[in-house]
Amino acid sequence: MPLKFVSWNVNGLRAIVQKNFLEVFSELDADFFCIQETKLQEGQIELEFEGYQSYWNYAVKKGYSGTAIYTKHPPISVRYGMGIDEHDQEGRLISLEYPNFWLVTVYTPNSKSELARLDYRMTWEESFRHYLKSLEETKPVVICGDLNVAHTEIDLKNPKSNRKNAGFSDEERNKFSLLLENGFIDTFRFFYPDVTGRYTWWNYRFNARKNNAGWRIDYFLTSEALKNKLVAAEIHDKILGSDHCPVSLTLDA
Repeated sequence: MPLKFVSWNVNGLRAIVQKNFLEVFSELDADFFCIQETKLQEGQIELEFEGYQSYWNYAVKKGYSGTAIYTKHPPISVRYGMGIDEHDQEGRLISLEYPNFWLVTVYTPNSKSELARLDYRMTWEESFRHYLKSLEETKPVVICGDLNVAHTEIDLKNPKSNRKNAGFSDEERNKFSLLLENGFIDTFRFFYPDVTGRYTWWNYRFNARKNNAGWRIDYFLTSEALKNKLVAAEIHDKILGSDHCPVSLTLDA
């Protein structure tokens, strides 16, 4: 039975609910709908959908970060964070366990302007990779979310001018390469290895979206063990409402 996964950095759930979130949620009709940057605390929104259970991880800091998953399929178990206090204050990670796979949604820390948070980002990347590999010891993993890195030059409009900027530094790109080398598949590139001009995030300034001056920083990754189960991976770049667009994966699980 094919399962449909959707991931969307909504850049403020309360704001996007006032725009088009309910319509998009219904239209995409996912088995699993993963959200990053909810930017809210428990009790600040009542948003339930018939047939779905929801799981939430809130940042300690108000109006910051935060992740959520809506699922039609009750999980065997749920984990919030990695179990490392240094990383688990910002609501960045939810893992749901199912009989045949783990589903992990993540909002990776941004390295900030002038790479002010790059050292922490490198620590996070190491911990996150080890966490994923520990899950993989029990069953394959599906990872989705805003990973805050454009991996290669075809993953952003202006690679040369962004070479040392957050999200396209050599250090961040190398960590992403290392993740793939450790047995994970970038599912969009699995289906579209050479396609250009397909992005998931556009700066709100400079008419970036109108000019498609974007970055591909939102991903679905899977364990190599799921390679033969991959059916489709898409970027829904016509859907507005956030500075990111949704991405999706269909898996024959």
